[in-house]
Amino acid sequence: MQTLTPHVYWAQRHGDIYLRVELSDAKNLDICVQDNTLQFKAQGHGAKGDNDYEFSLDFLEPVKPEVSHRSTQRLVNVTVRKQEQRWWDRLTLQERKPLFLAPDFDRWLDESDAEMELQAKEEEKINKVSIESRIRKDPYLGLKKGYLFMYNLVQFLGFSWIFVNMTVRLFILGQDSFYDTFHTIADMMYFCQMMAVAEVINPLVGLVKTGVFPAMIQVVGRNVILFVIFGSLEEMQNKAVVFFVFYLWSTIEIFRYPFYMLACIDTDWKLLTWLRYSIWMPLYPLGVLAEGQWTCLTHTHTHTHTPQRALCLLYSLIIVFFFPGLFINFRHLFRQRRRRMRSRKRKMN
Repeated sequence: MQTLTPHVYWAQRHGDIYLRVELSDAKNLDICVQDNTLQFKAQGHGAKGDNDYEFSLDFLEPVKPEVSHRSTQRLVNVTVRKQEQRWWDRLTLQERKPLFLAPDFDRWLDESDAEMELQAKEEEKINKVSIESRIRKDPYLGLKKGYLFMYNLVQFLGFSWIFVNMTVRLFILGQDSFYDTFHTIADMMYFCQMMAVAEVINPLVGLVKTGVFPAMIQVVGRNVILFVIFGSLEEMQNKAVVFFVFYLWSTIEIFRYPFYMLACIDTDWKLLTWLRYSIWMPLYPLGVLAEGQWTCLTHTHTHTHTPQRALCLLYSLIIVFFFPGLFINFRHLFRQRRRRMRSRKRKMN
């Protein structure tokens, strides 16, 4: 196989030399600097087809021995650092440049233009430092993150206990576990939902940057169903729908709370992030259907029991505001998911 020289284009800055080698599908790259001479060897497709290509360049002034390079399907980019940051009159030691070497006009700058570029970068760096110095660091940031981490951890453990307990009882007792769910799980669910009131307080006091209204809709809606509807009618607590409401709530939360917990320590697990912003799409509507069924059953029950008709008006109001609240929460969750997934795509690109 014949050894040939590829076309090489060069440009410089005060501290770097940029080389663009026109060699596609390059492999077996061997690039090094020895005695201030760059040695390049590779196999690839160049001006003369698939062949071995090589060249050497004796630099005008000393360069550092470390060479960085990046190859694509079309070319090989090579970067060499100068020993001293200064402008060179030419690239090679010999005055007559090699025939295979030409200026890279895509990156070419005159010395004055390069100095302006360098000055602009320095000004940008100074401005960035100045802006960062003007931003007051929150002295309580660690304390706030610690509180949020512990809150999400406690909620995760609570809903995990509910989910595991209900799952084990379902496998052991089968459908019989549907009818005593409230009496075995209610205490822990009461605890978790009372704690969830903090999710309305946290954005109000500025601990988290999220909307207050969507959080309030979810927390108030669940607490009304749990404390008012579930808690006020003992004869309705043995219905199977209680199992489905509790199970769907806990399934959503065992992914949501660990996501926020890891966010407090700046950790992102791709699978957990996807689950947190995706699993609600099938589960949330199912939970809403179960909650709606329970509310309708309760509304019917209050009509047939005269002493409890005082609650009928409350349940009617719940049904009236049920669907607007559902629409607001759905829109909020879809916006969250779209914004999160869009930012992840930007990071990947």
